[in-house]
Amino acid sequence: MSGPDDLLVDVTGLAAELASAEPPTLLDVRWRLVGPPGRADYHAGHLPGAVFVDLDTELCGPPGAGGRHPLPDPAVLQRVLRAAGVRTGHPVVTYDGGDGMAAARAWWTLRWAGHHRVRVLDGGFPAWVGAGQPLSTEPADPQPGDLTVRPGGMPALDAGQAARVAAEGVLVDVRTAPRYRGETEPVDPVAGHIPGAVNLPAAEYVGADGRLPAADLLRERFAGAGVRPGVPVAAYCGSGVTAAQAVLALHRAGYPDAALYVGSWSDWLTDPARPVATTDPGPDSERDPDPGSGSDPGSGSGSDRP
Repeated sequence: MSGPDDLLVDVTGLAAELASAEPPTLLDVRWRLVGPPGRADYHAGHLPGAVFVDLDTELCGPPGAGGRHPLPDPAVLQRVLRAAGVRTGHPVVTYDGGDGMAAARAWWTLRWAGHHRVRVLDGGFPAWVGAGQPLSTEPADPQPGDLTVRPGGMPALDAGQAARVAAEGVLVDVRTAPRYRGETEPVDPVAGHIPGAVNLPAAEYVGADGRLPAADLLRERFAGAGVRPGVPVAAYCGSGVTAAQAVLALHRAGYPDAALYVGSWSDWLTDPARPVATTDPGPDSERDPDPGSGSDPGSGSGSDRP
């Protein structure tokens, strides 16, 4: 089990570790929902020794029936991580462009793959640059790793399991309120949310700089959404990236069993028989005993966060 102190590393701590005899494996996962891939950013300047890994094509499977960012094929992921130098039992640090989402999804993916010695650089690339730390433009050439991917290290939900959590526990939708309420949907074809899910937009528990607040503040904010000890909790978003950051925040808040609905809304909509809700039940309302109740998917306006 991880605690709040082994989820994140700050710039000072990482710089000291990189200067040590046994530096962690460093993964650059800079990524944009819309725009050019992060590889160009990597070549323009990255943390010394970092290896670039592409979120869309290497840490996730191809978009399709499982959503826009489904689970990767374990064999493919193993090849990617070994090529990046990930070794069994050796620590890994992930970083992104500063919002913390891609780094958190990489953190979650490695833990799901059975590698639990992984942390996120707090504040990401901007924090490193802001502290005056050095950069490199030389691509890393790591020694091949030996990690064996063993899926199941983190709880990953499918649509039916997410619906059950919404009915019996707390399923947190971390998209913006207008998307949750069905007022707008800039990415997916239908607006709304999974019936029974409660809304806690990511901006309410993540700083504008992508940093997570202290554990006690996170517990307070998740409690406002109905999260409490002994009750199943899971998170979803548009495609499982922002929600991975929510799982990281839930771990920091003391909920190490928090689950991720990996396919999230983009997977939910692949079956037109799945219901779509557009009303807000609130965290204290009674749970719908039938997770299949709700309105049928229809046309919606068509992210600020994936």
